[in-house]
Amino acid sequence: MKFTLSWLADHLDTAAPVEEIAETLTDLGLEVEGIENPAETLGAFRICRVIEAVQHPNADRLRVCRVATYPGGPGSEAMEVQVVCGAPNARTGLVGVFAPVGTHVPGTGVDLKPGVIRGVESNGMLCSERELELSDDHNGIIELPEDAPLGARFIDYRGLNDPVIEIKVTPNRPDALGIRGIARDLAARGLGTLKPLEIAPVEGSFDSPVAVQIDPALKAKAAPHFTGRVIRGVKNGPSPDWLQKRLKAIGLRPISALVDITNFFTFALNRPLHVFDVDRMQGTTLRIRPAEAGETLLALDGKTYALTAGQMVIADDRGPESLAGIMGGEDSGCTEDTVNVFLESAFWDPITIATTGRALKINSDARYRFERGVDPAFTRPGLELATQMVLDLCGGEASRVVEDGAAPDTTRAYRLDPARCVSLVGMQISEAEQRQTLTALGFRMDGLMATPPSWRPDVLGEADLVEEVARIASLTKLQGAPMKRTQPGVPKPILTPVQVREKAARRTIAALGYNECVTYSFIEAKAAALFGGGADAVRVDNPISSEMSHLRPDLLPGLLAAAARNQARGFADLALFEVGPAFQGGEPGEQHLQAAGLLVGATAPRDPFGSRRPVDVYDAKADAEAVLAAIGAPARVQVTRKVPAWWHPGRSGVIGLGPNVMATFGEVHPRVLAAMGVKGPAVAFTVLVANVPLPKVKTPTRPALAISDLQAVERDFAFVVDAGVEALTAVNAAQGADKALIESVRVFDQFTGDKAEAQMGAGKKSIALTVRLQPIEATLTEADIEAVSKKIVEKVAKATGGTLRG
Repeated sequence: MKFTLSWLADHLDTAAPVEEIAETLTDLGLEVEGIENPAETLGAFRICRVIEAVQHPNADRLRVCRVATYPGGPGSEAMEVQVVCGAPNARTGLVGVFAPVGTHVPGTGVDLKPGVIRGVESNGMLCSERELELSDDHNGIIELPEDAPLGARFIDYRGLNDPVIEIKVTPNRPDALGIRGIARDLAARGLGTLKPLEIAPVEGSFDSPVAVQIDPALKAKAAPHFTGRVIRGVKNGPSPDWLQKRLKAIGLRPISALVDITNFFTFALNRPLHVFDVDRMQGTTLRIRPAEAGETLLALDGKTYALTAGQMVIADDRGPESLAGIMGGEDSGCTEDTVNVFLESAFWDPITIATTGRALKINSDARYRFERGVDPAFTRPGLELATQMVLDLCGGEASRVVEDGAAPDTTRAYRLDPARCVSLVGMQISEAEQRQTLTALGFRMDGLMATPPSWRPDVLGEADLVEEVARIASLTKLQGAPMKRTQPGVPKPILTPVQVREKAARRTIAALGYNECVTYSFIEAKAAALFGGGADAVRVDNPISSEMSHLRPDLLPGLLAAAARNQARGFADLALFEVGPAFQGGEPGEQHLQAAGLLVGATAPRDPFGSRRPVDVYDAKADAEAVLAAIGAPARVQVTRKVPAWWHPGRSGVIGLGPNVMATFGEVHPRVLAAMGVKGPAVAFTVLVANVPLPKVKTPTRPALAISDLQAVERDFAFVVDAGVEALTAVNAAQGADKALIESVRVFDQFTGDKAEAQMGAGKKSIALTVRLQPIEATLTEADIEAVSKKIVEKVAKATGGTLRG
């Protein structure tokens, strides 16, 4: 939304500078995105006089001009400057516009410097309108009247010194899409006084020859109110200079007086209008009705739109003449020859307008406002004001108003509780100030009952009243205060165990050298299916795009997609992680927290020492174990091979306790990598944070340190087992021989292959274990060690069917 400072002054009596206005608007929630100040771009251009213009000695189309400039302003001492000019109208005595050396010329993008043109010095420039971006005219330099004040800034002389402010309007503030609504907010803040808007009904002198009729099916909701009148005998020439300047300043192209008037009301009062050329219509009735299948409309943007049955149009006997609330048609549009017009002002249902505009992909200023909600009570007053402007600028004679329907009743009231400002916002604002603020914003106060104005459809409850009061009072005045303790002593922990673990997992993975990603919770159906998802239960009814149609069943699809994008940009070695929810269903509670990491490429950059190697399953396993340890997983866990289908079946594993899965790690299946566009190798891990058992003793302190000062003993065992026996089976069996005495069991060697089979028999291999015994009560004797060793051999032999290697 753009507007000029002078346009704002039509509605707000204020002496505040543009900088203060901009700062206040942002503080009020109407964020200023930019200010175009002509004084910054055109302030250096001043009015000058050409003392003498003679032919350039070395160029037929150039003239050497002696120019009298007045850098000190009007009445200051003149300074003569020599300028070489190629304009055909450069002559002695001409009053024009001069740009001194050092000036940036916006029309050319050049910063003026002293120069020599065909052997003659030139210092500055005599400017054309195109060089000042005033128009496309570049046939000659600007010529001003003889009485133009020499030395004055050109923008002041031409009335161009009018800053343009651009604000971002949130969807809940349709009233701020009109300059008057912006002025009302500023006046409520105390930055000026809102000028009264006088609405004098225009008495019609004849009955309108055009009638209006709303289809009964639309009157209830889609088109509740339609008004209009015929104005005959108008002269549709160019609009006045002041109107053209305002429209140009906000980026609109002046077209004609009638069209410019409708644009003026759209931006000034948030009241879109439309004018029909009565002489180009067929029939005497404008009907607001649903379109019929197969109907088309040649719109004012020059495009022909095929209408769908049910879309709302304004039609005459010929057919659709306008898309209601969106855009008019070319067949009934106004031209320079227009004499008789029908001026329309209506209220349309926002949802209906938004649906039609989106379906036809039409973006217009009218649609933008109607789909957010214009003031329904201003439909008839807006018509009266626009009628008067048409009569003032174009002449003519107005008929009596014709209308169908009535403005919807938006009356509603909410109780203002002055104490809610403290409980909801934390600001102490007196009741009198709260009532004064709401009154200044247009609310009607009846005791403590506040009735919102018709132009504020966003106010829908008591909390909205508090928001308006706090917004006008300025949230910058909000002061921090400590929360009151409800109970004495040390407060209970606020974070849940899962939240504490989530924080610990995130910090641990980052400390391992991974880069955190934050990906969308929505993925495409194909990617979801690769990871066991993609069912209808997790399908999004109204997805942002086709690539975000399903809730993610796992974090790995997002990480793999991020890895593919990085690889496409030349980053081959990646370490990415994310902590967030994954979904097994679409209902509340059907989600779980994951901490996932992905390694792609190699472990280090290339170097002369050969330390670079591809990432493997053990990198992922080590990182998964580090995360589990950080979030409190027990030291003794089980590792199995029953992994989901998106993991490599022979190079992956599951860490858990019985059926409880705590983490999965390993290489990502090559089929999945190919589908996701990732070049391997790629290993990953996924930790199910909530599946890690909670400690049995819930205490905020750490348990006592239990260490022994007795000498530990290590013994090595080598077992001959079948080649298909997993080493983990032997480790678990040895660990269970004496849980109190055996501290750890590790595999330190494995002898396999042809040489092993030659020594131990076909289909055999050797697994070597080192067992650490840690006494607690007394030093172990040789007999104690032998007894434990015997149990270890028995347990491993029973579990694996192996024998102790000789």
